[in-house]
Amino acid sequence: MKNLVLASALLLAPVATAAAGQTATIQPVVAATMPAPVVPLSSNPGTANTAPKAAPRQTPPKQTSSTKLVEPHLRVARSEIKGHARVALTFDACMGKADERILSVLVSERIPATIFVTARWLKHNPQALQVMLANPDLFELENHGQNHIPAVDKPVSIYGIASAGSPEAVRLEVQGGADAMLASGIPAPRWFRGSTAKYDLSSIAQIRAMGYRIAGYSVNGDGGSLLGAAITEKRISSAKDGDVVISHINQPTHAAGEGVAKAILDLKAKGTEFVRLQDVEDRGDDDTTE
Repeated sequence: MKNLVLASALLLAPVATAAAGQTATIQPVVAATMPAPVVPLSSNPGTANTAPKAAPRQTPPKQTSSTKLVEPHLRVARSEIKGHARVALTFDACMGKADERILSVLVSERIPATIFVTARWLKHNPQALQVMLANPDLFELENHGQNHIPAVDKPVSIYGIASAGSPEAVRLEVQGGADAMLASGIPAPRWFRGSTAKYDLSSIAQIRAMGYRIAGYSVNGDGGSLLGAAITEKRISSAKDGDVVISHINQPTHAAGEGVAKAILDLKAKGTEFVRLQDVEDRGDDDTTE
């Protein structure tokens, strides 16, 4: 009994001391039993009660703004004969189907032209290809790439299309197009025109080192096949001596194709001399041909 009373007294002693204002002797006890700091809960229920995450690493800015793109011009040697302009018609066959409105006029009127084909277009248009191969005096077939990717060796977006993004990817785009052409029975190409017809200077140098001349143009005939028939006809039929016209032969449902077909007839009626790129001397800027 005496031991129980003594134990009670010892337990009550700190309380009595605190009540008398002597707090110094209990401060170490309070400090030792303070709860750990509370980590604020995440606002995301799926990560509640987890330690705060480290700040995300800063990603380097894209090179889009610092990448200088060029859209090279190309002209062929002029005829220098009044009323007898020399014009090179070039067509991109990017993907989709062949535009028979244009192809039939070229064949029936015996109009020579240079056609830039992709591996994708070749795969889906064997009949149109056979028409072109059956008329070697009319059609010069050249390289438009494997997958219709802009031949720029840095990561940029052009008209909403992601570029190749590296020298190796540029090489694959160019070589893949050539390989598909050879597999389809087309002679080895000597010209290349990339998707969007835009490049940076380093990719131009790379493509030239692969043995290609790069085909720019001087007249944008159909605005990427997005223009109406009337404005397309006006643009192309206004071509002057030495002009290289770019249009598309792969959008049979677009109004632009009708304008292209009419413009070819307009130019023929004026006495225009139509040439392919392989037939005449030419000159392109940005070191694309020299």
